Formats: sequence, C-alpha cells, structure tokens
Amino acid sequence: MKALTETEIRKAFVNCSKGEAGRLPMPRDLADRPWADLDFLGWRDLSAPDRSYLVTEHEGRLIGVALRFPAAKRGFLHRSMCSLCLTTHPGSGVSLMTARKTGKEGREGNSVGIYLCTDMDCSLYVRGKKQPEPGGRFEESLTVQQQIDRMAGNLTAFLGRL
Repeated sequence: MKALTETEIRKAFVNCSKGEAGRLPMPRDLADRPWADLDFLGWRDLSAPDRSYLVTEHEGRLIGVALRFPAAKRGFLHRSMCSLCLTTHPGSGVSLMTARKTGKEGREGNSVGIYLCTDMDCSLYVRGKKQPEPGGRFEESLTVQQQIDRMAGNLTAFLGRL
C-alpha cells in the first residue's frame, strides 16, 4: 500500500458523512507505518473503544469504512479467528466489526459484519512481521503471497457487501 495523507484518508470514507469523516481521529503514527507491508490501513479510535476504521484500495479507488464493535471483553479461554487473515486470538483479540452500508440501505440502518483482528494488524500477521499469541497462526502450505492474495480477496468480498 502506498503511504496516505490525512486528506486522502478523510476523503475515502464511504459509509459516513463528510462531517463525520472530518471529525474522525487520525492515527498519530502515519509517517511511521510500515506501508510496504500493509494491504490496508486500520486503526482503533482511542477515544471511543467501540470504533475502528479501515482504508484500502478497492476497484481502483481509495475506500474508507467506519466500523463498530462491542467493547465488552470475552474470557481468555475462548479463541476466535479473523475472517481476513485467518489468525486466531484469545479473548477479545478478534471482534465482530460492523459497518453501516452505503446509500439508502445505510440510511435505513442496515449494516454488514466481519470478524477482524481487533488490533487491525492482519497484514503484519500474514507476513510474519507481527506474531500473535502461540497457536495464533496455523502452518499453511500456501506461500505468503498466496495468503496475502486470499486476505485481499476476503477484504474485497466484505467491501462488496457494503
């Protein structure tokens, strides 16, 4: 992914108003992100524990999605799998995140959901740049590039449902 500016990020959001996009908290470490290793930019809203944001290229343009998820913590004996990168995490390491749909359906309150790594570091897990808890990544016969392609396909399918 190419490095993004705050202006590009704010203009990319498709499931919130321009005013809402203008008020979104931006990640403070944009200059330090490992852009070459990212398939999407994802970050949590530190001021609102139930909100996250995702920005990626989709069908030739930049798309931003505001996401919500329950802030409640689950027990640490439970493990869940991310639908994008297929990494498993204990407790609240994977969250069901929902995105308001675009257009009329979104104005009517409709949304779509996906299970994502709560820290939004899927790209780093797939590339082995960040390690989840032991047992969080299964050994696969797919190459890293094939896993990246699968993750991109999973993200494209989710965005298509918006």
